[in-house]
Amino acid sequence: MRRHPVGYRYASALLELTQEQGILENAIKELDEVSEVFKDTNLLDEVFKHPKMTDNDKKSILRQAFSDKVSAAVLNLLLLLVDNKRLDVFHAIVDNFKQLANEARGVAEATVYTAKPLSDQEKEVISSVFAKRAGKAKLILINEVDADIIGGLKVRIGDTVYDGSVANQLARIQSQMILGNVSR
Repeated sequence: MRRHPVGYRYASALLELTQEQGILENAIKELDEVSEVFKDTNLLDEVFKHPKMTDNDKKSILRQAFSDKVSAAVLNLLLLLVDNKRLDVFHAIVDNFKQLANEARGVAEATVYTAKPLSDQEKEVISSVFAKRAGKAKLILINEVDADIIGGLKVRIGDTVYDGSVANQLARIQSQMILGNVSR
């Protein structure tokens, strides 16, 4: 994921604050919840962009909606974004914050492509094996089912892809046959 120039600064400041206060895990959940509310209600896209909506109105709506549901750090971030007219970068801040939080905790997100859904036991084995390869303490796995893989699996951790799929092996055999490099 690419760092957003403005979102990254807000995210790194929020990360530092939440680590000092010991609420990093809660902040991740709270930002996800706020992000879901924004997506479900079109609050950012329609309501807050209305020409008659003042900053005080926006702050009032945010306080009413989130004051008892999120920590002071997250609420203050939202209010600061209103003051600085930067609410449009909220989703980039959330993405950058998650990325920074994962780096700080030694965690990485991995997408695993398989021909069929993985069981919990298979996820644990894949997570432990590829966490070591990626040099991380833990992997958060997202299982994507892709019938084109045929068998095996493909794992994407950041920009690195480990492809052990049958489809990839068949493609390599085909290219070797075309080039005439087939061993007998």
